[in-house]
Amino acid sequence: MTTRLGLGLPQMRQYAIGRDIPEVARAAEATGYESLWVFERILYPEPARQGLYGIPGMPWPDGYRSVADPLVSLTLAAAVTSTVRLGTSVLVAPLHVPFQLARSLASLDAASGGRVVAGLGTGWSHDEYAAAGVAPFERRGRVLDELIEVCRAVWGPDPVAYEGELTTIAPSVVGPKPAGPVPILLPASSPKARRRLVDRADGWMPVGMGVEPLKREWAQLRELAEERGRTEPLQSVLRVNTLRTREPYTGDDRRPFQGSVDQIVEDLVAHDEVGLDEILIELQGPLRDAEELKDVAAEVYEKARAAGV
Repeated sequence: MTTRLGLGLPQMRQYAIGRDIPEVARAAEATGYESLWVFERILYPEPARQGLYGIPGMPWPDGYRSVADPLVSLTLAAAVTSTVRLGTSVLVAPLHVPFQLARSLASLDAASGGRVVAGLGTGWSHDEYAAAGVAPFERRGRVLDELIEVCRAVWGPDPVAYEGELTTIAPSVVGPKPAGPVPILLPASSPKARRRLVDRADGWMPVGMGVEPLKREWAQLRELAEERGRTEPLQSVLRVNTLRTREPYTGDDRRPFQGSVDQIVEDLVAHDEVGLDEILIELQGPLRDAEELKDVAAEVYEKARAAGV
């Protein structure tokens, strides 16, 4: 089976989101991409008290100074496409009121004809948690658990009723309902997160980490699913963050998906052998504008398919 290929939409500050998101979405669907994806960053602290990913001293990318809202971005893409799936990679779930996020995802799925994929995570920025005001960072795992439960309840049959730490839903009719089952995908970077994924989610959303680590983690997840009696197969979407350069990268320190289009495609071929369902290709960061993004995305897609991905 051919691996599905997805593309990250242009949300960063070098793009005119009202114009560029629809244009890139249309072009990606015409090229053959099977999904479109967004990520979430709600602020850029200045000065940053916490390093990127919580790593002391690591600077935040300049592109994070302005990132368009993920659900607004997907709505713009949904309005001009008809077949591509519309995914989040990822929504920082505990920054959102669970009931409201569940309803927003349901409405987007209903409007798009059942194309939404909910990739959810817990994030790492203490400043984002403080600004959102939903729950403290220390409770992020419990909030994610509750949010998943609320989504399942809201998306299910009426009357909807739920009682949790953050959410109380009296028996109610809650609509619109999703057009189809909305898959929930999660990262899994700790034993507790892996158990949550196997027990509560539909699939896994790893980041490109190199072929051998990816193989090991995928095998461990499937073994855990068998141990815990899971009968449904795990879906899987690999997110690869590229750093495209015009010329081939020649240094010995080249990271996966860093370099020319041909080097990026070589890495796609290698990672494709792991056997995941879908690969999300994130290109937008170092590119100048939407025209360059469309051109590079088309080149990557054509060369990847020619290489057998």
